[in-house]
Amino acid sequence: MELDNIDFQILRLLSENSRIQWKDLGQQIHMTGQAVGNRIKKLEDSGVIKAYTLLIDEMKVGLIFTAFVIIYMKTANHDSFIRFVQGRNEVLEVHRVSGEGCYHIKIKVRSQDQLNLFLNELLEYGNYSLHLSIKEIKQENPLTAT
Repeated sequence: MELDNIDFQILRLLSENSRIQWKDLGQQIHMTGQAVGNRIKKLEDSGVIKAYTLLIDEMKVGLIFTAFVIIYMKTANHDSFIRFVQGRNEVLEVHRVSGEGCYHIKIKVRSQDQLNLFLNELLEYGNYSLHLSIKEIKQENPLTAT
């Protein structure tokens, strides 16, 4: 699906408030609510919109530690590692990378004990280096990059 300027406007407005009424969204971009709804349905059906979610304050729900882990795999077969990280709730992102390490992993945990348990299990797949976040400086919507 090729996106046009209106699609990007819809995506930006939905990313700011996914609960916005189609009618209200339409008023902002000079379309009817029904036309906006049809566009949103096409964006959903084509997979451009994968899901609707909400942002929470992780500290207020007890997720105190944010860690970035670089793993250096000890085998060329990564299938079991991929299953491992996909099954872990504390793992937020995993990226296969060029450069340092094989994968970069972003995790959020409630305690040092939970972090240590995760790292101990991770050793089965390879060595790692750990970087703890001290403060989040910026979190941006990916649409601002377009």
